[in-house]
Amino acid sequence: MLTVTGYVSRTSQEGKMFCALELTSDDPEMVLSRATGKYYITARKCFMNSTFSEVICKNFIGKQFPGSIAKVECEPYEFTVPETGEVVTRQHRYEYSPVDSGTVEEAVFGKQLETA
Repeated sequence: MLTVTGYVSRTSQEGKMFCALELTSDDPEMVLSRATGKYYITARKCFMNSTFSEVICKNFIGKQFPGSIAKVECEPYEFTVPETGEVVTRQHRYEYSPVDSGTVEEAVFGKQLETA
């Protein structure tokens, strides 16, 4: 499950304002810092664009939705870890996935098919 933890206002290339919801995974993730060699705990987050107004986005904070946040490869970029201030080079980004991790059968039928 994912929880809406916030939103941001953005401007499109055409100059139109829109809101993006911040989605946070309910599953904690342990990450090893390359700088300190120590683990810290975090959760995957991503933003999902919407057609909602700020008023509606505010009302969505705290709501839960099915799905997961998938790690997707992309061109390398620098990122500052908010919890530590460490600057790292990443080659991935996080995206909303409507299907929680599991099999296709579980996604379609809600449970694993039994074989005879």
